[in-house]
Order: sequence, then structure tokens, then C-alpha cells
Amino acid sequence: MHEEIRALTERVQRESQFVETLNAEIGEVIVGQQYMVERVLIGLLCDGHVLLEGVPGLAKTLAVRTLADCITAHFSRLQFTPDLLPADVVGTTIYNPREQTFSVKRGPIFANLVLADEINRAPAKVQSALLEAMQERQVTLGDKTHALPAPFLVLATQNPIEQEGTYPLPEAQVDRFMLKIKVGYPSREDERVILQRMSRGRPPRAMPVVDCDQIARARGVVADIYVDRKIEDYILDLVFATREPRRFKLDGLQELLQYGASPRATLSLVQAARAHAFLRHRAFVTPEDVKAIAFDVLRHRICLTYEAEAEERTQESILTEVLDRVEVP
Repeated sequence: MHEEIRALTERVQRESQFVETLNAEIGEVIVGQQYMVERVLIGLLCDGHVLLEGVPGLAKTLAVRTLADCITAHFSRLQFTPDLLPADVVGTTIYNPREQTFSVKRGPIFANLVLADEINRAPAKVQSALLEAMQERQVTLGDKTHALPAPFLVLATQNPIEQEGTYPLPEAQVDRFMLKIKVGYPSREDERVILQRMSRGRPPRAMPVVDCDQIARARGVVADIYVDRKIEDYILDLVFATREPRRFKLDGLQELLQYGASPRATLSLVQAARAHAFLRHRAFVTPEDVKAIAFDVLRHRICLTYEAEAEERTQESILTEVLDRVEVP
């Protein structure tokens, strides 16, 4: 086992060398926001879709655009609006009366990196058009199914639902996002750098420094990172604590949770923990990796009751209690 870990550590250190280069290039455009950038990279390494939530003006769209600029891949941007149609996203079939045949017009979803900008400003029928693409990596147009290119990643931004003109995302779609990242305001010093950098005429633009082959190799290493049986039990305990709080002596949460995290959350949590370890050049997962990524994996997968809303409880406060009370191996 020790020899295997040593060999895997060498692979991790070799294949993770591009991360510093990628972070440096992103840092030429994005000031601060290391938490957001790292989570987006975790989604990229795990082939998991990412949802960025924050008030307008926090560089959510710029961060996704910059990541796309750093990768030699096909990038597509979708601006979600109230009048958007499902065919504007996935494409449609067009009838040619002269030849009496149907031809397929592919939508902008056929790309490696898809930016779904302000995704919650379109109605549910448009948001639901992404369901098949996000889960099966394919799109059905007419009677034919078309595979999406590999890699395929949806990076969506949204404003909080309290903002004017927003629609809540369907639960089935939210669960397909591996991570939901809450983006906050930059610090005063970071905002000073933003002020100085962005007010000097043309803003900076990132250059390609990574290709899809490097990402594919890194994903293969991430999938091989060692997860001990005790870590697996810890992940299962965290997920089941959101479903059956009383089993974990969290009686106060039973009336606050309408339903807990799905099995998809369990898979996402172990994958994200592996990627978190990979970014730190480690070949094994620790409980700290799990705790560091737990909020981003679980916050959008638990539904609160009216009692929780009446008590002004949030997903974050409930997850904090779960992480504090569930025994760490």
C-alpha cells in the first residue's frame, strides 16, 4: 500500500504542475476570489457542473470567461433571458420543403465549456432543457440523440432569487450541479487592485496555457486518489445526517429539514474531496478535504421546511451544525 501511495504521489505531483500556471494566468485577470477560482477548478477536475451565485458585479461571468480563455477548448456563452426558448439552447430540427427532409441545427450547448449566464432569469422550461445535457452528456433532437463533445462542462451564474426578475431553478436541475459556490465581495485591498487594473483602458485578457489532454490526464489521476474506508464512512455519515438527523443525535434538525442530500451528493463529495487533495499535491483524502468542500456540495441539495424559514435558519447554519456534531475519523 505504501508503495502504491508513493507512486500515486509522484503522478499527482507530475500531473498537477499545470495548476500553478493556470492559477497564475487567471490571476492576471481575476483579483482575489481564490475560493471561487479553486472551486471552479475542482469542478473542472471532477467533470462536475458548477453554479456560481452572488449579487451582480462580483466577476462571476468574468471568472468563467477567463477560465475558458486559459483552456484550448470550444467555449460557448448563453445569456438566459425571459424570452429564451429551449431550442435556443439545445438546437432544433429544420424542415427543408425542397428536399422534403429534416436537418439538425445544433444549439450553443454543443461546446466543451458552456457559460449559462444568469441562468435563473429564464423560465423553468428553458432551464429544464439542460437536464439531459448535464446528466447524460447528450441531446435529443427529434428522433435522434447527439453526443456532446468531451469534456463538457456547464458553468452557470445566477443572482440570488430575491433579486428582481429571477426564477428559482427546478430541484432536479440544481441537483445536477456538483458545486454551488456563494461568491462574496472582495476585500478592500483586492478592490483597490481591481480599481487600478480595470480603470486603465483595455482590461487584461488571459491566454491559453492548458489543453484538454492535460485536463483529461489530471482527471484520471484525481479518480485514482486514495480514499480510506474511514473517510468513506465519514462522507456517508454527513449525507445521512441530512436525511435522518435523529440517528446522529441531531434531534433539533428533524423538523427543519424537508429532505436531505441525494446519493448524487455522496458521489460529488468524494470526487470533490479527491480534487481538493489533488490541488494540494496529495495522493490521499483527509477529513479536512471533506469538510473544506462540504458546504459547496451540500448547500443546494437540502431543502428546508417552513419552520426553518420562520426561525430564519439557512442551509449554511444547518450544515455547520451537522459538520460540528458528526464524529470526524
